[in-house]
Amino acid sequence: MLIDLTDVLRNEGMKITREIPLVMKCFESGTGSYEIISASPVFLTCANAGDGKARIAGNVSLAFQTSCDRCLEETVTELKLSFERTVSAPGTEDEEAGESELGVDCELDVEAFVHDEIFMNWPAKILCREDCRGICPVCGQNLNRGECGCDTFVPDPRMAVIQDIFNKNKEV
Repeated sequence: MLIDLTDVLRNEGMKITREIPLVMKCFESGTGSYEIISASPVFLTCANAGDGKARIAGNVSLAFQTSCDRCLEETVTELKLSFERTVSAPGTEDEEAGESELGVDCELDVEAFVHDEIFMNWPAKILCREDCRGICPVCGQNLNRGECGCDTFVPDPRMAVIQDIFNKNKEV
C-alpha cells in the first residue's frame, strides 16, 4: 500500500496517523522464504521534520513459520518491530546517494518499508527453545526427543600418534 506524504513534506507541523493492514504473506531474503502466519496492522505516524523531510514512526507485530537452526523442527518466530526513521523527498540535498524510502511522487510503500524493517531485525539464530540440543552428528536423531546411543567421542587429532602407540601394544 502507498501513502502519499506530499502534504507532510511541504507543511511544517503537519502530522498524519494511519493504521494499515499488512498484505504481505511471505518474507523473502537470502536465507529463504518464510510464511507470515499472523500480523497486526502497521501503525504509522508521519510528521514533518523540516524542509522536505518526514519522521516516520510506528510498530507492527509479526509471526513467521520457520525451522530451528539446531534441530530443524518447525517453530514459530515472533517479531515485534518498532521503528523510527527520517526520510527525505526525492531530489533534496539530504537524500543519501540517490536512495530514498519515498517514490518520485513522495509516496511511501508500506510493504517495502516493513520488509526492510524485518530484514534489519531478523534474528541471527532461530531456536525452538533456549536449551535446544540439536541433532546427533552421527545418525541425525533429534536429541531433544532423547539420546540415540551413538558414540560421539571425537579424539583430539594431536593425540592420534599416542593412541596408535597404545593400540599397537594392546594385548589381544
